[in-house]
Amino acid sequence: MINISKLYLGRDSASDARVSPLRAQPVVVWNCTRRCNLQCVHCYAEASVTGGANELSTTEGRSLLDDLAAFGAPVVLFSGGEPLLREDLFDLIDHGVKLGLRAVLSTNGTLIDEKTALRLRDAGVSYAGISLDGLRETNDRFRKAIGGFDLALRGIRNCLSAGLRTGLRLTVTRDNVADISGVFDLIEAERIPRVCFYHLAYSGRGAAMMHDDLSHEETRRVIDRIIDRTALLHERGFPVEMLTVDNHADGPYLYLRMLREKRPDAARTLELLRRNGGNSSGEGIGCVSWDGSVHPDQFWRSRCLGNVRQRRFSEIWTDVSNPLLAALRDKRRHVKGRCARCRFLDACGGNLRARAEAATGDTWAPDPACYLTDKEIAPDATLRSTRPSRDD
Repeated sequence: MINISKLYLGRDSASDARVSPLRAQPVVVWNCTRRCNLQCVHCYAEASVTGGANELSTTEGRSLLDDLAAFGAPVVLFSGGEPLLREDLFDLIDHGVKLGLRAVLSTNGTLIDEKTALRLRDAGVSYAGISLDGLRETNDRFRKAIGGFDLALRGIRNCLSAGLRTGLRLTVTRDNVADISGVFDLIEAERIPRVCFYHLAYSGRGAAMMHDDLSHEETRRVIDRIIDRTALLHERGFPVEMLTVDNHADGPYLYLRMLREKRPDAARTLELLRRNGGNSSGEGIGCVSWDGSVHPDQFWRSRCLGNVRQRRFSEIWTDVSNPLLAALRDKRRHVKGRCARCRFLDACGGNLRARAEAATGDTWAPDPACYLTDKEIAPDATLRSTRPSRDD
């Protein structure tokens, strides 16, 4: 995640104090069900109404949470499908929170009435991320649900009214990019305090949408628009926390813009990006699927590291005899092409490996969604002295 509010505007956020970028153990996304009441065209989990077979039972889910808490995982993100379709969701959330885990919910929001919002708050959910993929007509087309926009907006309003920290999530493609200005108007009107703009991941149904992804020039324009509108909201007295997700080229791009604007905090931004390390699939983030399969991240479902029904997550995650897991923790020695030559590799982390593999068939090829030019990533004498060498 690239925190525009923090890096560009110098505004610390509530999430900074909750999870350190230097955490020792991973944030874990648990796709606790494949069932969903919507049919989103870009769903990485390929969720469906009848997709609930072979899910971890309540007992197995509790055991997973026991292990994650003992392992020191700071956050469990309950995702799906639609996690609210699990009848035991509140029991599982309550169990995890009592163990000291921070519970986060990723939801389409359509099932959150006033009572459900209060239950989520009282269960100890610390944050609910609710997905919209544009304004009313666009969103409902994306999610194949007439009325889905209004129900999701109701869910956002109910969560905010309940005092539950809530944010909006949107995946940008060519089919909804025209709605971004209107979405910013909505954010301001509804006073939505946190927003995550996702780049398209070529996973699940999203794999069939590569042709709908933004071009490099379109991506640059979108990121500039997000930066500009975020700055404007802050100027108007609304300190929204704005993040972009799943394209770590956004960080160096932001830094280069700050250099062009001669902003005095540009060097600090690059330092923070390097300290964070960029993409952390297989290290700082992991995923457990509905059937117990463990993946390097929630988008890389074609790569299975093990299954919690056979071995605990903590055992799977620390087993560096797994060649993929070991390589992901030493990506500098494996990435190829322009990634290997990039002066921002230590700030980007090689971007999204799942997208690179889906597009090229090569795990270590450059991510085609990287929109930085060859000139921008070329070695720079002013940076060479501070960048660790490949042998460090």
